Amino acid sequence: MKKNLIIIAGPTAVGKTALSIELSKHYSCPIISADSRQFYKEMSIGTAKPSVEEMQGITHYFIDNISIHDTYNVGQYERDAIECIEHLFKEHDTLLLVGGSGLYINAVINGVDEFEEIPAEIREQLIKDFEEKGLSFLQEELKSKDEVYYNQVDLNNPQRMIRALEVCIHIKKPYSSFRKKQKKERSFNTINLLINTERELLYQRINKRVDVMIHQGLLEEVKSLYPNKHLNALNTVGYKELFDFMDDKITFEEAVNLIKQNSRRYAKRQLTWFNHQGDFESFEPSDLEKIKAYLDILKQYL
Repeated sequence: MKKNLIIIAGPTAVGKTALSIELSKHYSCPIISADSRQFYKEMSIGTAKPSVEEMQGITHYFIDNISIHDTYNVGQYERDAIECIEHLFKEHDTLLLVGGSGLYINAVINGVDEFEEIPAEIREQLIKDFEEKGLSFLQEELKSKDEVYYNQVDLNNPQRMIRALEVCIHIKKPYSSFRKKQKKERSFNTINLLINTERELLYQRINKRVDVMIHQGLLEEVKSLYPNKHLNALNTVGYKELFDFMDDKITFEEAVNLIKQNSRRYAKRQLTWFNHQGDFESFEPSDLEKIKAYLDILKQYL
């Protein structure tokens, strides 16, 4: 019989960590992270990494596994994650993959698309355009060249947008048209769960989480990373807003409000991505017993 990889996906701050810990204890299995922001050792408070206390002794993979100075992409994650999963399945019948990074979850489920080599000058020009014209330029270019992918990608991630644009420019077709239509064969089953809740409640949770991050010392963490603010890993919600505060572009209050606003927008994009997949079963974060019952029934037929 094939082993089962349970996917716990959902928007930021919805409660995936607490739920996954309880499921991990139920199945006596480790957790594999699919939150691309939590990969980085130097970023903790702003990425809402689970604390040692929250982990409750559960082994987590792909948290603190690389540095902000490292080059790491979804293709590398696919290879590393699949190798890790295959190794862990030698001792476990069930594993949990938990996170909100849709492209990384999709890489494990379906595999990553591979393209012919793109001329370096195309990427270099896009990077130059980004540096001179800003993130909005990449967003507008991507929307005009590939609106399908524009509605799926993290619009605050220039690296992913540049990757899509260079394919559009070189191959002269939308990036989305090359993405895999069939899933790559895996040696295990995947069971896809989407954890979500009523939007107003989710937004309240996001706002509260940001307040907790500030109380925990997010500004001090950002100050320690300021010399590296040019790195792509740090061009993300919770860090870029406070960099602007430190550069006297906005007030501290404005920065905090922007973190909340951009986090809510990010959550909305996450949900749009997962809803477009069409093969996720939705549950509330408090539905632990319902989820266990659903999984127990489903696993009998896999």
